[in-house]
Amino acid sequence: MRAQPLAMTGEVTTRPVEAGDLARWDAYVAAHPTASFFHRAGWKRVIEDAFGHRTHFLLAEQAGAIVGVLPLAEIRSRLFGHSLGSLPFCAYGGILADHDAAFGALDAAAQALARQLGVGALEYRNQLAQHSDWPTKDLYVTFRKAIAPEVEANMNAIPRKQRAMVRKGIKAGLVGEVDADTTRFFQAYSASVHRLGTPVFSRRFFRLLKEEFGDDCEVLTITLDGQVISSVMSFYFRDEVLPYYGGGVPEARAVAGNDFMYWDLMRRACERGLRVFDFGRSKRGSGSFDFKKNWGFEPTPLHYEYFLVNDRAIPEVNPLNPKYQFFIRVWKKLPLPLANAIGPHIVKNLG
Repeated sequence: MRAQPLAMTGEVTTRPVEAGDLARWDAYVAAHPTASFFHRAGWKRVIEDAFGHRTHFLLAEQAGAIVGVLPLAEIRSRLFGHSLGSLPFCAYGGILADHDAAFGALDAAAQALARQLGVGALEYRNQLAQHSDWPTKDLYVTFRKAIAPEVEANMNAIPRKQRAMVRKGIKAGLVGEVDADTTRFFQAYSASVHRLGTPVFSRRFFRLLKEEFGDDCEVLTITLDGQVISSVMSFYFRDEVLPYYGGGVPEARAVAGNDFMYWDLMRRACERGLRVFDFGRSKRGSGSFDFKKNWGFEPTPLHYEYFLVNDRAIPEVNPLNPKYQFFIRVWKKLPLPLANAIGPHIVKNLG
C-alpha cells in the first residue's frame, strides 16, 4: 500500500529482514497509515514455528531509514501447490511503502523471488487495488465499522433482529471472561470448525499467537453456569479490535452464544476507547458473510492479486471450490478427537 510521493533522496535498496531489524520493522508498521495487524513482524516467527514454512520478509531502505516493508511466506504442498504470498493465514497483507520508488523496489524484489523459487503464483492480499493488470480473486470482502463512544449507541446500531439475539444471550445469563491462555478457546473453536467440515489449526498455533503478541492477542470466553459456550481470539492494533478466530460448542445456538460473544467484545472495545470493530474477511455467499451483514456491517471488497509464475490460472484453494465438497462432507463425520489430530497437518498448507 503506497503512501505519498518521494520525500527523501538516495537510492532505495531491498534486503531480507534480519533479527536486529524486527523492532524497527514494527515501529515502521505502527506508524504507517495503511498498515494492519498482519504486517507485524511477529507473524514471521508464528508462521515458521507453527507451520514450518519459510518466510521472506523484505525491507526497503533509503538513506538508512526504512521506507517500506513486505511480509512474505512460502507454502510448498503436494496437495495444494507451491505459492508465495503476503500473507498466508492473514486477511490482509501486501506492500507498505512511503513512496512509489519504495513500492516499486519491493514489488520487483518479490516478483524476482517468486521466479527464483519457481512458485505457481505470488499473491498479495490488498485492501486497496494495486495491480490492475494482474488477475484478481473477487471472493473475499471485509467488514469494518466505527465503534460509537457510548455502549448503548452501539447496541442501538445493531439491526432489530440481530439485537434481539444479543438480548437473548444476555437474558440467558451468559458471562464473558478474558482468559490467560487458549485452552477453553480451543475447545469451542475446534468444535465449531468440525461442524463446518473445516480442518482445525493446531493448539500450538494459537499458543504461539498468544505468546508472540501478548496483550494484543486476547481470548474472550463466554460461559453459562461455568460451562464454555463460545470463545473468540481477537487481535488489537492501534485503535482497532479484530475478532479473528472464534466458535462455539453445539449448545451455543440455543442461547445465542456467538451473538452475545461479539456484542460483549464490542462493548469491551467501546469501554476501552477503541474506534474500529474489524469483523474480518468472509467469502461471498458464505454463512459468515450473512452473519456479519445481519449486524449492520457493509462489505468492502478485498483485492487479492496474483502474479502468475508457473500457474496458468488463479489457485482456488478454498472450501467453496466444488472439488473439496466431498472432503468437507467426510470431515464432518470424523470423530472430533481424530479431526483435531489430523487437521493441523492439512490446514497448515492451505494458507
